[in-house]
Amino acid sequence: MRAILAFLIALPLLAQEPAALLEAKLMERLRQIDQRFPGVMGVAVIDLSTGKTLTLNGDLVTAQASLIKVPVLAAAFQKIEAGALALDQKVELTEKDKAGGSGTLDARLGPQPLTVTVEELLTLMIRDSDNTATNRIIALVGMDSVNQLMAQLGLRATRLRRVMMDSAAAKRNEENTSTPLEMARLFEFIYRERLISRNASRRMVEMLKLVRADFRAALPRGVESASKPGSVPGVRTEAGIVYLEGRPYVLSVMCSLIEGNANPIRDVVEAVHSYFTRISQSNRYGHRVSEPIY
Repeated sequence: MRAILAFLIALPLLAQEPAALLEAKLMERLRQIDQRFPGVMGVAVIDLSTGKTLTLNGDLVTAQASLIKVPVLAAAFQKIEAGALALDQKVELTEKDKAGGSGTLDARLGPQPLTVTVEELLTLMIRDSDNTATNRIIALVGMDSVNQLMAQLGLRATRLRRVMMDSAAAKRNEENTSTPLEMARLFEFIYRERLISRNASRRMVEMLKLVRADFRAALPRGVESASKPGSVPGVRTEAGIVYLEGRPYVLSVMCSLIEGNANPIRDVVEAVHSYFTRISQSNRYGHRVSEPIY
């Protein structure tokens, strides 16, 4: 009789709610994507409504490609807030500034100097992933300033070690690095308007919303995102905020040692978004309250 009573008392402790089981299915689906993918993959997800974090290889330290431009953007706004730099400040560029690779600025540079503003450079760096604009911003801000800011935020693996398109430095392992979890935290700071200042965070979001990459392609029409991708041979990354109504979240995906041109990022986005969509539409017991009862 005592054994039966003890069993009955323990029953509530064994109960599981639907959301916990759905979360377990999400993690299993991410593991399956990782297993099929010819490379290594790390994922970090932050539920911005609850603060809960989910990770798969979240501490994977890997090259960032153009995703490192977000820490550069943050450091630039830190200088702007301090009065050491201004959005309307004029910057002169010449052919010697050409970095190559992604972007449109190189095509505009000729024998005559080209004058642009800091704001134009930042927008080109984020929206078009322009490497020439990025390198000029790094020169204005200083590499040490980027790394000091990341250290202050507790993002110890997030480091800027070279300018864009410096293959020699990359071969020496002087690589721009971060982890899925650290980059997710950086975007959470931006979302909560705690990165530099409320105004700076909002301006950064405005620029990041201009990006069109794997996040935007995989999300349903009408769901807004503010993200930044990156890609170099062997590496694909993207991190950002997804503004799902009623359940916004941060997602960070990093892929390394890739075979060929494989890219699992859209599969990850679809899996994570499916999970959050169902959670956002249902009560704690799985009733989809977004739809009327007939």
